[in-house]
Amino acid sequence: MTIEAVIFDIGNVLIEWHPERFYDSVIGQDRRRALFEAVDLSGMNRRVDLGAPFRETVYETAAAHPEFGAEIRMWFDDWIKMASPEILHSAKLLRALRKKDVPVFALSNFGVQSFEYAATVYPVFSEFDRRYVSGYLEIMKPDPSIYQMVEDDCGLAPSGLLFTDDRRDNIEAAQTRGWQTHLFEGPEGLAKRLVGEGLLNAQEAAA
Repeated sequence: MTIEAVIFDIGNVLIEWHPERFYDSVIGQDRRRALFEAVDLSGMNRRVDLGAPFRETVYETAAAHPEFGAEIRMWFDDWIKMASPEILHSAKLLRALRKKDVPVFALSNFGVQSFEYAATVYPVFSEFDRRYVSGYLEIMKPDPSIYQMVEDDCGLAPSGLLFTDDRRDNIEAAQTRGWQTHLFEGPEGLAKRLVGEGLLNAQEAAA
C-alpha cells in the first residue's frame, strides 16, 4: 500500500522523555522512588496532556504534597531537562521525508504550554505539516477518537498513514483503524522501515 504521510509520536521518538532519570540525577534513586510511590505524577501529567494548565496543575499537586513540594515543582520548573535530549537521527529522518515531499504529521500526548515551550527549544516541533496534540484536542492516545480526528482532518485513507510510536497500546489502536504502523525502538529501526517502504534511500536515512 502506498504511504501518503508519516506520523510521528514525539516523546521517546523525537525527544527523550525520562522523568525518572532526571529525578535520579537530582535527588537520588531512593528519594525518587519515595516520590513516585507517594504522588500520582503520571495522573498529574495526564491532566496536563489533556489540556489542563501546566504550571497551575503541577503547583497545585505540590501544594497537596508539601513533603515533596520542591521535587514536584521541578516537573514544571525543570521540565525541559526531563524532555531531553533531542533524538537527532529521528529529526533528520523527518526532515529527509519533507525534502522528498512526504507529508509528516505529529500525533502526541503533550500539554499545550509544554508543547509551546518545547517548540522554542527544538525547531523540529515547528516542522510538521500537521499537528495533532492531545492538549489542544483534549483527547489522548490510545482513545480511538483522536485517530478519527487525524483521519477526518487530513483526508487521507487510513491505509496510507504510517504511524510510529514507542508505546505498543498506541500502535495497536492505530492498527485497528487500518493504519500502517512501526513500533519505535530506536531511529535505526525507523530508518530501515522508511527505506523498505521506498520513502527514503539508504543515504537519506543515514544518521
